[in-house]
Amino acid sequence: MVHIDEATVRQLLPMNKAIDLLAGAFRDFGAGAAQSQPRRRLSLPSGAVLHQMAGAHGAYFGTKIYSTHPKHGAWFVFLLYDAETAMPLALLDANWLGQIRTGAASGLATRWLARPEAQTVAVLGSGFQAASQLEAVLAVRPIRAISVWSRSRDKAQAFARNYPNAAAMPTVEAALVDADIVITATTAKDPLFPAELIRPGTHINAAGSNSPSRRELPPELIYRAGQIVVDDVDQARSEAGDLLLSLAPEDWNRVTPLAGEPRRESAEAITIFKSIGIGLEDVAAGAWVYEQALAQGRVGPLPLFAAG
Repeated sequence: MVHIDEATVRQLLPMNKAIDLLAGAFRDFGAGAAQSQPRRRLSLPSGAVLHQMAGAHGAYFGTKIYSTHPKHGAWFVFLLYDAETAMPLALLDANWLGQIRTGAASGLATRWLARPEAQTVAVLGSGFQAASQLEAVLAVRPIRAISVWSRSRDKAQAFARNYPNAAAMPTVEAALVDADIVITATTAKDPLFPAELIRPGTHINAAGSNSPSRRELPPELIYRAGQIVVDDVDQARSEAGDLLLSLAPEDWNRVTPLAGEPRRESAEAITIFKSIGIGLEDVAAGAWVYEQALAQGRVGPLPLFAAG
């Protein structure tokens, strides 16, 4: 068993490649040739939480395990196994793995759902997830203008300085003006904006939360949307607060999986991809990194898990 560090993951997994990897994984998922196990959580009185999710695709299966604490941060690792023998192959530091594959899922949804001529994007949020979400959109559409809003004006300005065609906006309303694509990547508990600010034809990637009690989008927008897509419908039914807090039980038939390879049905439709992150994405991305790292000799020993 080998160890692959964060720097190696980041160097070997460019966003364009990650998007293509997930396209193949989701097609196989839709055909019944891949698996994904919904996230499970173990909560402690201290506020610490252990999270676990798993998946299988092709020659590999694996699980991501991470711990979080509201005061002390988060730690991510991914374990990769051989599907034929069940032998452990690698332990990957998985902070960057998670960021890139989460962005890549939104990039894939944008590739399939955003209008081909989309050129402007509004980014609501200024953290690390917002950056990977934007990177994914830039990989699949010729974006000419980026508007950034954050609750911290200083953070929004710092974020915008990373992109030559970006500007920080003082309000959400200002950021959404003329946006063809909207990214929400915040810690908001309640909707960030009223539904009427979203124009017909807009595509939205909502990536801020996988908590059933939090949402970034208003319920009126959920009902206006022509298409609502998620990584996995079963997992969304327990985690996607944007949908759980808006849809009646009988309305869930409007929610479709990314594995169905959805395509925009009309130029005027509002399309929403509610990102929650699933184990299959980690396996598809992690397996590629493992193969590349092995081929290039960029792996380290992990004696604790050595066979024998």
